[in-house]
Amino acid sequence: MPEPRDFELPEYRAAEHLQRIVRGRRKLKRRVRWSKKGLVLRAAAMCFVLMLTLGGLLAWNGYVKMHKVFRGTATVAALAPKTIKPQLLNGEGDGRVNILLLGIGGPGHDGPDLTDTIMLLSVDPVNNTATMLSIPRDLWVQQPIPYFGKQQKVNAAYESGKYSYLGHNDSSNANAAAVQAGFTNLDAVIEKVTGVTINYHMLVNFQAFRQAIDTVGGVEVNVPTTLVDPTMAWENHNNPILAAAGEQHMDGVQALLYARSRETSSDFARGQRQRQILVALKDEVLTAGTLSNPAKIDALMNAFGDNVYSDLSTQGAERLYSILKHIGDGKISSIGLTDEPHKLVQTDRVGNISVDRPVAGFDNYKDIQAFVRSQLPDGYIVKENAPVTVVGETANGASITAELLKSYGYNVTATLAAGQVVDKLTLVDLSGATAPFTLHYLQNRYGVKAVDESPAGVSVPSGSAKFVIIEP
Repeated sequence: MPEPRDFELPEYRAAEHLQRIVRGRRKLKRRVRWSKKGLVLRAAAMCFVLMLTLGGLLAWNGYVKMHKVFRGTATVAALAPKTIKPQLLNGEGDGRVNILLLGIGGPGHDGPDLTDTIMLLSVDPVNNTATMLSIPRDLWVQQPIPYFGKQQKVNAAYESGKYSYLGHNDSSNANAAAVQAGFTNLDAVIEKVTGVTINYHMLVNFQAFRQAIDTVGGVEVNVPTTLVDPTMAWENHNNPILAAAGEQHMDGVQALLYARSRETSSDFARGQRQRQILVALKDEVLTAGTLSNPAKIDALMNAFGDNVYSDLSTQGAERLYSILKHIGDGKISSIGLTDEPHKLVQTDRVGNISVDRPVAGFDNYKDIQAFVRSQLPDGYIVKENAPVTVVGETANGASITAELLKSYGYNVTATLAAGQVVDKLTLVDLSGATAPFTLHYLQNRYGVKAVDESPAGVSVPSGSAKFVIIEP
């Protein structure tokens, strides 16, 4: 196997490269030198901003710009504007909308297509909640398309798929088919790691993020602990304190400094800060009059048009906007794979490369999938909350099945031992048509059609469940 490619870029090389770009710009209010590691927040905040600005895009000019960003043609069933039929959903999880937010440097930067920000935004349109999950960029994974080698960091998956399709390296996103090839390759990795189906993507470069923060006038961030990073002091007026504890107002430059630091904390802590700023930016868009200010909307869309690519359709984006604007901070969960008490990823080394891997071992994602599944229950299962009883030949067997169903969000209220040999799996529907989605999901899961009474000899306490699963 070829030697693994190390995607860590020395700080001084990135600084020199980006300084040349800064010197070439005309009259800037601030002259800040960006490092490669500083371009890490590119995608995290943009999905909320894009959706929230749609409400003001009424003019034809805005409509055209919106189509430059949202280039998809299909809309998943979960984004339907009206109540959908259960038959349109295949299984648990289809009731959510999962968007992969990706950040790249873009043309003119070293490693322009490395997705150094990978964040899953999972929206429950049934109960108006959302969950953000950070994927460590250094996670060492098997690459479906081994353009740079069979095993690489996860942040190389998008460019591997894209460059393999093109047959050469090309940092532009002009070829839509190549971009989709990159998405497909990355999806295969992310879905294997998390067990979650990816519906859409939002690909953003650092310029769009910085402009978005500055366009809304900055963001308010509650810094839990003073962030000190001497290695970045030279970019902060020689001040090693990047953010003092307490409420802070940050512009685009300051937000990037806050989000990118990891030398004195970790890449995992940086992921937490990225999620924090995403929520802060969403709040600012809602409260700062952005949606009623045509100039701000136009400025955002001018930045997005050339620096953002999404395979959401305009119809899907508008529907998502209508959902997100009703999701308050209290209904947004922010999780990571290293957050206590669920520490599922740790650092390690492959040769001379610093990487991240599952605590359970390289390529062992069982625990990660179970955790993610428990955090992203299907909205229809949650809403119906139908009591389920599991009956097994043994109490232990029933308990194992019950724990699995609970991890998908089912309301398992009792487990029983049948006390006799059970010939086949039976699903009993006692709901009286009050939980159609739960019924549909259970029938799909077990591949059986529900009956309305228990088999002879198997007794279930009356009134205690809407569904009974009797398994051999």
